[in-house]
Amino acid sequence: MYHRFNENKYPSTNIRMNIFDEQMKTIKNLEYEFYDPNLFEKEFDKVKEKKKILITIDDGFQSFYKEAWPYLKKNNIPFILFISTEPVGKNGYMSWEQILEIENSKLGVIGHHSHTHKYLIDMTNENFIKDIETASRIFKDKLGYVPTIFSYPFGEYSKFMKDYISKKFSIAFGQHSGVIDLNKDKYELPRFPINEKYGDLKRFKSVINYSPLEYQIILPEQKKINDQNNPPDLVIKFFKEQKNIKNITCYSNDGGEWKKTNLNFEKNFMKVKFDDKFIPRRGRINCSLNDNGKWRWLGTQFTIR
Repeated sequence: MYHRFNENKYPSTNIRMNIFDEQMKTIKNLEYEFYDPNLFEKEFDKVKEKKKILITIDDGFQSFYKEAWPYLKKNNIPFILFISTEPVGKNGYMSWEQILEIENSKLGVIGHHSHTHKYLIDMTNENFIKDIETASRIFKDKLGYVPTIFSYPFGEYSKFMKDYISKKFSIAFGQHSGVIDLNKDKYELPRFPINEKYGDLKRFKSVINYSPLEYQIILPEQKKINDQNNPPDLVIKFFKEQKNIKNITCYSNDGGEWKKTNLNFEKNFMKVKFDDKFIPRRGRINCSLNDNGKWRWLGTQFTIR
């Protein structure tokens, strides 16, 4: 997941183009294919013969159009561009003419990213629905259709939001890290955020070489928590056939700093025991497994309100 390109005053959401170039070359040098988003959507439920890399860009900043788009076009790299409709044409954002250029290119697929790009999880359910429907009407007017792929702003969603999105879209992405496999929930798919802090080539090579840490379900399904259920009782149910799950290691940022978490295993269940409450606004948990030399990864995120 990318946002800005060569906007160096925003290091938390920016990637420098020389680094981006090295990252794309690394993908090719390791002989991974770039995933066509149209095929990704159609083939989601099919077993894949080999891993592919899906490139996504959030927000539609002008720096994407000026810096990254010419590069992606020249190198024939497909991608999803998630657009929030309210900022379109404003200072620093792409215009509808530019978005249509991407849409007509056969390389870029336009995704739905809400209307306002505000903290939708803080809205009433009615205002959340209004925001999504407003964007959908604008997409229909400007593009002639409503995108079928959604990205939650800030990666935040409640169970109500997820349930609503699942009725309107075919796929939805969060911002928690992880590798997608066909067992992942279609409406809370993970992505690895890539920026100046987390975009160095050593980490990038590790990220694209990770395998999925597969599981049946993560509980609680409600990812919006408050004082009454903070920290949450996190339980992950794995498949009975999975091996080495007791070798899983998890880290979380409860209490405001990253540390190793306590894990309890019972058959194919893993219970995560946190030491402290999560501090607003986001609680993150990342787990990895060295599975006979193959590194597997999963992440999840809670929003604390």
